[in-house]
Amino acid sequence: MKQKPSSIKVAVVQAAPVLFDREATVERACRLIREAAAQRAQLVVFPEAFIPAYPRGLNFGMVVGSRTLEGRRVWQMYWENAVEIPGATTEALGKVVRETGVHLAMGVIERDGQFSGGTLYCTLLYFGPDGQIDGKHRKLKPTGAERLIWGEGDGSTLTVLDTELGKIGGLICWENYMPLARMAIYGKGVEIYLAPTADARETWQATLRHIACEGRCFVLGCNQFVTREMVPANLREMIELSGQTDVLCRGGSAIVSPLGEVIAGPLYDQEGILFADLDLGEIVRGKVDFDVVGHYARPDVFQLIVNEQSALPVRSK
Repeated sequence: MKQKPSSIKVAVVQAAPVLFDREATVERACRLIREAAAQRAQLVVFPEAFIPAYPRGLNFGMVVGSRTLEGRRVWQMYWENAVEIPGATTEALGKVVRETGVHLAMGVIERDGQFSGGTLYCTLLYFGPDGQIDGKHRKLKPTGAERLIWGEGDGSTLTVLDTELGKIGGLICWENYMPLARMAIYGKGVEIYLAPTADARETWQATLRHIACEGRCFVLGCNQFVTREMVPANLREMIELSGQTDVLCRGGSAIVSPLGEVIAGPLYDQEGILFADLDLGEIVRGKVDFDVVGHYARPDVFQLIVNEQSALPVRSK
């Protein structure tokens, strides 16, 4: 077990990308990383799909039984601004991480370069303070219309990293409503649980607090703040905005203690960075009466089997 400090400082970034513009978004991300590091944050977390965008309101010209040429062109634009891992985007992020010495968790839309290159994944990407990629998690189950544009991850990226700050891992958005997925992360001893999301509802706060209590871990919830005017002009006519206000995503980022107490946020209706000093001793103290994978488990009655093999479509012998 790595020697951990008694406390660490974390930063949760609530901001919007430069929608559908990967390079400009990376520049914004680097500025925000430096801003968080200047306040001595050791771990910096960004929202789901920050690079290049969460495509809120777009249908990419798809309905059951039909696709449009215009929608395919929008998809091409999204694909061209997605992130290859590794690639120029990860090199740029790695450079600023190395300069600042932080741990970074960044939400990206990943373009698969291993096979056809035609599939996108909603991915949480982890960097160590040396600027190297330490791991990634691909969203297991895109929600609703997300399934039209993102592929599904597999068990090989149920990532929890053993770092000098503690064990860091988590799930993306509504994956956190999957009890068995949460249990898989708890089983790896997660201490700092990341929950980047696109859900700005007040009910999401109950989810963050429940996970903190259930896992006896710190939970860092992170969302974007997005307004209608941030949408590129060439896409505004394609986005279903009827009944929506000028604010498309209110945010709701928050940091929660292992006993479910909100210690920062929730932050709504503005951009900002939430900071918190985490007393890691709270994790141990919280488990005196509840340890979901320890003394509160009943493996004689319930057991979870997790397939962590990569589900590759083509294998060579």
